[in-house]
Amino acid sequence: MIQVYGIKNCNKVRDTFSWLKNNQIEYEFIDFKKEPLSRGELQSLVQQIGLDVLVNKRGMKWRQLGLKDKNLSDKELFDVLLENQTMIKRPVLVRGEAILVGYDEDSFEAFVS
Repeated sequence: MIQVYGIKNCNKVRDTFSWLKNNQIEYEFIDFKKEPLSRGELQSLVQQIGLDVLVNKRGMKWRQLGLKDKNLSDKELFDVLLENQTMIKRPVLVRGEAILVGYDEDSFEAFVS
C-alpha cells in the first residue's frame, strides 16, 4: 500500500487523493500536522532523497521563517524542518523503499506500476 504524507488542506495533496482514487489505488494518508514525523523517520527520508528534494523553499513557511538569506548547515536545516514539517514538499509518496516527492501524474503512473 502507498503511504501519502502531507497536509489535508493542501491542494496538491487533494489532487493526489483524486488521482489515486481515479486509478483505484489504495493509500494511507499521514497528516504532518496531526502525526509529525519522528526524528528517525525524517532522517530516513533525508538519507534516501536528500534535503534539497524534501524542503519546499518556495512555500509560505520557508518565507515566514526568513530562511531565504540564511546560510544554514544541513544539520541546522534538518532541525528547522523537524520542527516545521509543513516545509516538506508535498505530497510525499512512499511505497516500500521507493519515495516520490511532489505532484506529477506522469511520475505517479511509473511509481504505482
